[in-house]
Amino acid sequence: MSYPGYGEIAEQLRRSTVLVVANGRGSGSGIIWSSDGVVVTNAHVVRGARVHVQLWDGSEFEASIRSRDPQRDLAQLRIDATNLPAATSSDSSQVRSGELAMAIGNPLGFVGALATGVIHAVGPIPGLGPQSWVQADVRLAPGNSGGPLANSQGHVVGVNTMVAGSLALAIPSNTVQDFIFGRAGNVWLGVTVRPVLIPRSSAGRKTFGLVILEVEPDSPAVLASLLPGDILLGSEEKHFSALEDLERSLRGSSPRALRLEFLRGDYTKVRRVTVQLGSTLPAGGSVAA
Repeated sequence: MSYPGYGEIAEQLRRSTVLVVANGRGSGSGIIWSSDGVVVTNAHVVRGARVHVQLWDGSEFEASIRSRDPQRDLAQLRIDATNLPAATSSDSSQVRSGELAMAIGNPLGFVGALATGVIHAVGPIPGLGPQSWVQADVRLAPGNSGGPLANSQGHVVGVNTMVAGSLALAIPSNTVQDFIFGRAGNVWLGVTVRPVLIPRSSAGRKTFGLVILEVEPDSPAVLASLLPGDILLGSEEKHFSALEDLERSLRGSSPRALRLEFLRGDYTKVRRVTVQLGSTLPAGGSVAA
């Protein structure tokens, strides 16, 4: 089935998509969110202090990181340029299964690559916490992260972030708008974690935990002296039994203290630490497609 003007729509979206390079190494994609130089991408794409943006016409700019939220995996960049071809965003709450979808990005070094498919669903993914995702049957590869997922009119409904199975997962455009305009989200801890089962007794009993794989520079976790390899067991209010429990403990935007229980080296000795939440987000890193 063909759609009149689809090629022109895709070309316009391509002009609103940029190549993002951090520290001269890995690259990803970004979306021109406003004509005065605001670019949106994933937080995990800009993991260093030096970020460059290349526009569709080949022109390059050094970008400053204006804000960064690893919890939502979003970053706002600013380049010194005006009259840019900004993308048009759409209300992601109106996205429905079966709608046509298109993605633009820079996968594996192919600049401005187009992929098409359909929307599969909108909502949380089991095992990835309570966050809602726009899920699309669109083929993505490393380098697509931070690029637009759009509807058949070329309006952005999400920011492509990762792949789960055969589905592309995009952060909904409404979440991006909340981030851009500073509306409340979860406070930031600054860790990347993975669920593990820990042997705790000779009887073979195992305890659920979240092992810390990475700690963000200048994060609340660093200030509390948490280290990679530490295993989070829970808070004073609740032992963790799923990744979602850590998400729930971080909900809210007000500064506060969170008391965490964790293991370090010795599985028999539970340690406790107080983490001060609600600090300003620095320019640092995260992970994905």
